[in-house]
Amino acid sequence: MSNPAPNFKHQDTQPWYKNYMVMIFVIGMPAAVVIACIWFVYYSYQIRDSVVRDDWYMDGKTLYHDVSRDKLAYDLDLHGKMQFADNGDVVFYLNYPEQSVQSGKLLNGQPLTYPDTLNLSISHATDIKKDRDVVLKHVEGNKYSAQVNLDSVKAKYYLQVNNDGKGRLAYARCRQASALRG
Repeated sequence: MSNPAPNFKHQDTQPWYKNYMVMIFVIGMPAAVVIACIWFVYYSYQIRDSVVRDDWYMDGKTLYHDVSRDKLAYDLDLHGKMQFADNGDVVFYLNYPEQSVQSGKLLNGQPLTYPDTLNLSISHATDIKKDRDVVLKHVEGNKYSAQVNLDSVKAKYYLQVNNDGKGRLAYARCRQASALRG
């Protein structure tokens, strides 16, 4: 065997742990990852998801959606039109089927009457702090109105109109920054 090359005369002047590469890759990057993980755990705990406002229930480990309130509105063929103005006015038109209006009776045989009040639930898709509950008051004919203060940022809202929790009209709308049109 031959001896190593005579021109290799490099000697380290400092120990390995004082090298800048060790500080960056062995100590610095893992420390940054640990700090980022701690921050993400704290942040996720602070902004945890809110509870969904709907007719969901759990039986064992299975989730079910109760559609009985939606079915009642469907069976009675109820429809509605809602308009939101920029100043916060909400107008809702409750539309019964034409044959019910002519006969004066609902499709299930009950007399056709317009309730004095309807409950409007405006639920933000992700932020429970932006949810609003409003009582719509009967104005005339099939017209109801109320005043509501909504956030002006574009977002998805779920709208539910019901009368004492018996039946409901439900739909989702994406609200523009200026106004939501029904």
